[in-house]
Amino acid sequence: MDAVSTDRVTFDLAAATVRELNAELHAPSSKSYAVLNPNGAHAVAAGVDTEITVDVRGHVGYYCAGMNDGGVVTVHGNAGTGVAENMMSGTVRVTGDASQSAGATAHGGLLVVEGSASMRCGISMKGADIVVGGDIGPMSAFMAQAGRLVVCGDAGDGLGDSIYEARVYVRGRVGELGADCVEKPMRDEHRAELAELLAAAGLAADPAGFRRYGSARRLYHFAAHNTY
Repeated sequence: MDAVSTDRVTFDLAAATVRELNAELHAPSSKSYAVLNPNGAHAVAAGVDTEITVDVRGHVGYYCAGMNDGGVVTVHGNAGTGVAENMMSGTVRVTGDASQSAGATAHGGLLVVEGSASMRCGISMKGADIVVGGDIGPMSAFMAQAGRLVVCGDAGDGLGDSIYEARVYVRGRVGELGADCVEKPMRDEHRAELAELLAAAGLAADPAGFRRYGSARRLYHFAAHNTY
């Protein structure tokens, strides 16, 4: 097997296709890539499964860095629907805002949105960490099974609806909580956990200003009256 170069490779999507880019990232000849002129293209850097660095210089469309497994992908701009969807490991960072379903079904890794994220952020997340520097929209962390969601701004209505064992930390205002989601005490271990997540995300915020939310566990068990 040929040695992987440490020289940065540049892909200009004004001249190359996303298919060509992703084919290279799936069998990388380098450890480092720059992607120019994404211009809202969909599925940029989807399916990365090695420890490479990808810097996307501009806005992207749907499912950027979907299924990421080990890569470090940075979007220097905004991201459309489903950024880091089904991520397994690695890091995805959006320096701007993210549209709906950011980090949906993600199993692992870290997603950082330095701006705000739209509705359904972290929907059905299964073990990833998501840190948002701004606000999140309605129905975020819906059916979130595991992992941590940190919100430095406000959270919309329906937060944590039908949540399982994921943990949610919010610094700002929270709208109406979703079904079975309740506020929980912030103990020392939670403040320590939150401090680590904020440090990993590179965001300066005092853990003392956050509140914690999670499952009341009322939906875990069968209840006869729910059959009517």
